[in-house]
Amino acid sequence: MAQPLVKKDDDRDDEADYSPFMGIEKGAVLQEARVFNDPQLDARRCSQVITKLLYLLNQGETFTKVEATEVFFSVTKLFQSRDLGLRRMVYLIIKELSPSADEVIIVTSSLMKDMNSKTDMYRANAIRVLCRITDGTLLTQIERYLKQAIVDKNPVVASAALVSGIHLLQTNPEIVKRWSNEVQEAVQSRAALVQFHALALLHQIRQNDRLAVSKLVTSLTRGSVRSPLAQCLLIRYTSQVIRESGNTTQSGDRPFYDFLESCLRHKSEMVIFEAAKAITDLNGVTSRELTPAITVLQLFLSSSKPVLRFAAVRTLNKVAMTHPMAVTNCNIDMESLISDQNRSIATLAITTLLKTGNESSVDRLMKQITNFMSDIADEFKIVVVEAIRSLCLKFPLKYRSLMNFLSNILREEGGFDYKKAIVDSIVILIRDIPDAKESGLLHLCEFIEDCEFTYLSTQILHFLGIEGPKTVDPSKYIRYIYNRVHLENATVRASAVSTLAKFGASVDGLKPRIFVLLRRCLFDSDDEVRDRATLYLNTLGGDIEIDNDVSDFLFGSLDIPLVNLETSLKKYEPSDKAFDINLVPREVKSQPLAEKKAPGKKPTGLGAPPSGPPSTVDSYERQLLSIPEFANFGKLFKSSAPVELTEAETEYAVIVIVDASEAEEFSQVISKPLRSLPYDSPGQTFVAFEKPEGLPTTGKFSNILKFIVKEVDPTSGEAEDDGVEDEYQLEDLEVVAADYILKVGVSNFRNAWESMDPDSERVDEYGLGQRGEGLSEAVNTVINILGMQPCEGTEAVPPNSRSHTCLLSGVFIGGVKVLVRLSFGIDSTKDVAMKLAVRSDDVNVSDAIHEIVASG
Repeated sequence: MAQPLVKKDDDRDDEADYSPFMGIEKGAVLQEARVFNDPQLDARRCSQVITKLLYLLNQGETFTKVEATEVFFSVTKLFQSRDLGLRRMVYLIIKELSPSADEVIIVTSSLMKDMNSKTDMYRANAIRVLCRITDGTLLTQIERYLKQAIVDKNPVVASAALVSGIHLLQTNPEIVKRWSNEVQEAVQSRAALVQFHALALLHQIRQNDRLAVSKLVTSLTRGSVRSPLAQCLLIRYTSQVIRESGNTTQSGDRPFYDFLESCLRHKSEMVIFEAAKAITDLNGVTSRELTPAITVLQLFLSSSKPVLRFAAVRTLNKVAMTHPMAVTNCNIDMESLISDQNRSIATLAITTLLKTGNESSVDRLMKQITNFMSDIADEFKIVVVEAIRSLCLKFPLKYRSLMNFLSNILREEGGFDYKKAIVDSIVILIRDIPDAKESGLLHLCEFIEDCEFTYLSTQILHFLGIEGPKTVDPSKYIRYIYNRVHLENATVRASAVSTLAKFGASVDGLKPRIFVLLRRCLFDSDDEVRDRATLYLNTLGGDIEIDNDVSDFLFGSLDIPLVNLETSLKKYEPSDKAFDINLVPREVKSQPLAEKKAPGKKPTGLGAPPSGPPSTVDSYERQLLSIPEFANFGKLFKSSAPVELTEAETEYAVIVIVDASEAEEFSQVISKPLRSLPYDSPGQTFVAFEKPEGLPTTGKFSNILKFIVKEVDPTSGEAEDDGVEDEYQLEDLEVVAADYILKVGVSNFRNAWESMDPDSERVDEYGLGQRGEGLSEAVNTVINILGMQPCEGTEAVPPNSRSHTCLLSGVFIGGVKVLVRLSFGIDSTKDVAMKLAVRSDDVNVSDAIHEIVASG
């Protein structure tokens, strides 16, 4: 049943946008489409039906082949109508339906007739539709008409031809490149849109020729561009040439810089801003170069147009990260924006002031921030929190007011990312500002009383166990910690037990009290809680003798991943030489992808690794090294997940022939076939392929089992000389980019990130399209594409989150460490956008990660 329509002014609890199409169904609309076949066409009704069809298509609704064909043929009958509005709707629906090659022929004649019509609207739209649905063969037939349209006197027709050329360049580049003369002529057009589209197409035609692009920019910067839109494009192309040339003199002069500076005096505000942004984005920009750009941005701050104020303050916010002193002159103007009705502008103004303000302005800024924090989204709140943290580290004497502010907003409503950002900030301030320790720890204790996030609760308890015993009065924290044993889930209760034990081990005066509390934990309903309580009672009471290393592990802040410790202990063979915990690697080793998780088993502690034998990869490596042909290949980097090449019940399960025709970049170097395979016994064959050096090489391998079936004499056990040749087609095996990255976690992502060279960082944004299952689907997809290790539990997305940050780490082939920070956002249509930031030991690997995501 269709949903009832909702009036636009109705009060609704949800934030869903009003839609006049709410409740429409595909079946009902297809029934309505029969109106296209009426002898007397109702143009208005036909347009309404096409509008509904377009809405369904754009919402992701799929039509079957039969449905799409019926609609298409019905729509073609509408060409007989003379109604201009209906004709435009017909053009739109034909483009969206994307008819097959057989169907295109039906409508081609009508479109070509419209392309030569005297009605400019018909000509322009017919060109767009034909270029969208045509193939290379038909394109050569209409190429002459398209060339003429590019230089047509009517700007609508010329723009249609140029935009079509931009799209066709992706599929038929050789044809479009022959239009260079006509496109060059269109660049000189007086029509603003024509010049804009012509410049965009001409640049795309020449984009692979750096010298040609440089000549194009040189010729156009002399003043032949009149269109503001085209001028903005030219500024971007000029910035590209400056970046690629890289030849700056010691005085800071750059080729084409004078052109960018001259654009700051353009009559169009759009051009002025584009030029200012381009100058601020220049690599190694000097203060002298920044000054004119900062000046015009300062003028925009007081503009009556919200878009100009937002653009200016966002650009200044970015500049403040690298040149805070250059932005200081704008502080008075930005303070007036704190009360701006647009919350985005106010947030950016606040964060910029926090980066550029002085110590005397801190208290005033805190009062102003408090007034609007409840009105902005979590992603903006996180930006404010990070800015406050930086300000506190800059002015440590102001820690009280800043810490109180963080504590107050910590108790307010907010998602996981927002709360985690606040907790992380308080932890950093406690570590870096000794005077802030007492108040900061109390704020964290008060927060976990109402904390709804298990991960944050356990992290706070762990931190309390490290820093709490070092305070002047450690006993004040015991009540907060012990309350967690009664009021939380099993994971938090177990963490609280460990924290209590650390206080008992570090503060002698608290040991009797801790003993009493731990004994009560022996009656807990959870095995992990009881086991931890038993262990700590025995160790603290002296019933178990422990050395210093074990004591550091149980009660200190020993920074050794449990996975590595477990692996090292299992490899240790009893001897006269004691186990040395200092030899355990500090980097987190990955779990082999070949392992299969035992059904029904769950990790018993926060961040516990997947179950499975940790020596699987080692056994693979030993097996390969035992083969002489493979012995010189070196150490095994990674063993990918096993791929079933046959169904489980299939009787054949060996590979002999591997076809790499769809993996042309791989070259086969060694093959070890299986000479015989007795009935009901397993066997193994090996094939080695070599990839070219450089970026990850991917490809698909098809596999065929070829064999000869021979009868065996049951008495003698000898096989007959003759046999029957046979073959069996197996499943394909695909090598993906994730196979080149090893899952290796880090114990402290923030420290690892900041320890890497910032110059190795590569940042870009991607659109991930609509995700029906929300952000969790997008996060899992990207993690699977990269094949990296999620850190700090960030692979889990809280329900109904509108934004999320995921942290990944790993080792790229060749032993290159890689860290990835993924920032996701989702809108009301479930369209997901992602910002990807990568740091690594090799800048080429950072670029490679982006290429993997872009191609994935």
